[in-house]
Amino acid sequence: MYNCINKNTLPGPLEAGWKGEAVCEIVEDNKELRVLKCTFEPGIGHEKHYHNPHFGYTLVGGKFRITDTTGIRNVDVPTGYSFSKNEISTHEVLNIGETTAVFLIMEYK
Repeated sequence: MYNCINKNTLPGPLEAGWKGEAVCEIVEDNKELRVLKCTFEPGIGHEKHYHNPHFGYTLVGGKFRITDTTGIRNVDVPTGYSFSKNEISTHEVLNIGETTAVFLIMEYK
């Protein structure tokens, strides 16, 4: 018998949190799009998780340590910065700055 294995063994961005606390909330969820608002106070991150194809927008920027398939790097994410991925991706982030950062993540269905 053939067993199907879920290739996404990591949690998604809504299910992933930081030390048991949620960092994202649903703003909109319909048949075409799910929009998440993710808030990271200083010292708060987002445990390792996956993203389906998505577009993101930075409402309030900050300084982050990002761990992904390319390694570990520190980045300054400015307010108004947008980003997108057309494939499934994984990463972990940590707010290493002194301000609260806020993002909108729009996931295509």
